[in-house]
Amino acid sequence: MKTGLPSIRFPHAPAVVLALALAPATAALAQSTPAAPGPHSGLEQMAKDFLQPALGQSVGGEAGVSLRPEVVMGQLDSRLRLAPCGAIEPYLPPGTRLWGRSKVGLRCVDGVSRWNVFVPVTVKAWGPAWVMKANVPAGETLSADHAEQAEVDWAAHPSPVLAASQRWIGHQAAYPLQAGQPLRENMVRAPQAFEAGAQVKVSSGGAGFSIAVIGQAVAAARVGESARVRLPNGRVVTGTVRPDQTVSIDL
Repeated sequence: MKTGLPSIRFPHAPAVVLALALAPATAALAQSTPAAPGPHSGLEQMAKDFLQPALGQSVGGEAGVSLRPEVVMGQLDSRLRLAPCGAIEPYLPPGTRLWGRSKVGLRCVDGVSRWNVFVPVTVKAWGPAWVMKANVPAGETLSADHAEQAEVDWAAHPSPVLAASQRWIGHQAAYPLQAGQPLRENMVRAPQAFEAGAQVKVSSGGAGFSIAVIGQAVAAARVGESARVRLPNGRVVTGTVRPDQTVSIDL
């Protein structure tokens, strides 16, 4: 049986480090409530043992928050009938991420019948996040009073958690938000900078020079978005909307 582990990737939100240390990972595995033993409990235990060193890996990045991992093992179908095997190899399917719902592969490498099965697993990552205090309608501008910190499972949804308050304060609710929801990237949007037809300052520059002209916005745009502006000579240029509502063009 191979002992080497394949490369494992953990997604992370900006400004955080997902430091999943081996000790807390092992503790979380031990503390999880096991399901009633099934006909394939030995295989499921093999998959669980395989995950322990895998979760011991850490991910480098910007200084930030450490997350507490928790693994919930699933079970193989009790109706599954597998031929005897002299050597079974656990592995992670290509592209697998140990984040949220995932799976561990088990394949027979020494037997009359070379079978291959997958054990379902859920990897949770608990850490601090901003959670809505009350319901908020779509379009409302969020302030510091709208949310409070609580521990949540970062891996419960594909959209990254907004760990830094400056990433949501002053932004608008992208859709109706409910009390208890952790704030994630897909839940907020930057405030609108200008409407279509508005007079907009366009700036650009390079080594030793800078230029600025007034143009007309082709369409409404928000801070951080790409915007098209028609210049006085009729030329349409594209740039990025800055917080001061100017459109910056990189040369």
